[in-house]
Amino acid sequence: MIKICMAGVCGRMGRRIVELAALETDMDIGGAFDVPSNAGQEIYITDATGAQRIVIASPDPSEALAASDVLIDFTGADACVENTCAAAATGKPAVVGATGLTPQQVASLQKAAADVPIVYAPNMSIGVNLLFKLTKEVAATLGLAYNVEIVETHHNQKKDSPSGTAVRLGERAAEGLGLDWPADAVFGREGLVGARPERQIGVHALRGGDVVGEHTVSFIGNGERIELVHKAHNRDNFARGALLAAKYAVQRSEPGLYDMQDVLGLK
Repeated sequence: MIKICMAGVCGRMGRRIVELAALETDMDIGGAFDVPSNAGQEIYITDATGAQRIVIASPDPSEALAASDVLIDFTGADACVENTCAAAATGKPAVVGATGLTPQQVASLQKAAADVPIVYAPNMSIGVNLLFKLTKEVAATLGLAYNVEIVETHHNQKKDSPSGTAVRLGERAAEGLGLDWPADAVFGREGLVGARPERQIGVHALRGGDVVGEHTVSFIGNGERIELVHKAHNRDNFARGALLAAKYAVQRSEPGLYDMQDVLGLK
């Protein structure tokens, strides 16, 4: 039985992850925590037997980690790095789904991953991770004759832009085209920008309403356009991916920084 520790359990993703984890026959909730202002909040869940349980948000991450096998963290960039390093210091693997991390923060995760397995991915959806793989393959096949433009749409409360998923799509397209990311990227266009350079990837962000997440990668050539599209209907696909990643991290014998491509065997 794998016991998860859920960071930010009172958030939308944290709540849904513990709800789905409770339905797994080989998983349980060992602990959960949130910011001090949410301490003591009760999350009502139903387990695989149909019994109702209550998960209480602790203000103490160390207490929640001590009763668990793996940390799952979808909180903000600063908090997730701090929580992951704390987990690694106690020998606990981690799953990090937070976005908007700086290169320095990613370096901190890499340092912590020298001691434990850490799965870090901007998007844990199975479909999106297949999209990452296809984006690189299509870009490599079509080459620079087809202009790559990425458009992402999210709800109006999302804090980072472009999304971590859009950034990863841009990185994969750049790899396929032999371009330098992000030097060869443009994030939106305004004014007299002139003709579009051949060696460029465009990235554009839309915000509005309650859109969970939509991503379109367009390969635009002369006379035709190819589009790869992913639309998330709800957050369950992200939550299920996080649980897969947690199982992978616990079962992994070698420390290291992994991603969902590793978890899903897409590399």
